[in-house]
Amino acid sequence: MAVEQRRTDRVSRSTPYPVIATACLVLAVATGWSTMLLVVLGRVVPGWAVSAVLLSLSLVLARALAGRHRSAVDRTAPWWAPLPRFVRGLLTAAAALGSTLGVLDDLGADYHVLRPTGPHGCTAVIRETSFLFAGSGELYAMGPTGFAWRSSASWTTDDGYRPIATGTYELSWGPDDGALTVHGSATDPVFTGGPHTVDCR
Repeated sequence: MAVEQRRTDRVSRSTPYPVIATACLVLAVATGWSTMLLVVLGRVVPGWAVSAVLLSLSLVLARALAGRHRSAVDRTAPWWAPLPRFVRGLLTAAAALGSTLGVLDDLGADYHVLRPTGPHGCTAVIRETSFLFAGSGELYAMGPTGFAWRSSASWTTDDGYRPIATGTYELSWGPDDGALTVHGSATDPVFTGGPHTVDCR
């Protein structure tokens, strides 16, 4: 009896995959349906890409779990590890749909990490898009973590003009935050061009 108990305890400690797979799946849904951005080594990674990676990792772990022998400990696992098959299916579908819609929404989008950085590593990251005769831009204020859940300011342009890509903007930093002003032209105006506060606090 003692030998069996030690064996099942060892199996329980060596199988954290259900918890990790569940966490990855839940995070995949959250990031796939968000407007978050992540900057890694100076490159911008949109939320749908993070979601796709997390979803893939979750599926790989789920496949690994399916190949393992189901022990008595597995049958008496806590309710959260793993989730019921129906719930896992819904979360997987939601994550896949969120990532797909994110890819479609990102077609033609440009990302810019503006320099210089501000106080305490604060960085202004811009997402610019255009469609037909209209354009738009979003400002993300990112701290040293290189992560932001949502934009802090936005503007629209005429004729699909992209002021950040063309360099018609001004970025200045003070002791605590920054100011971004986006300029247009007589033929390509920018609406609500700022100044926009860049505050990572």
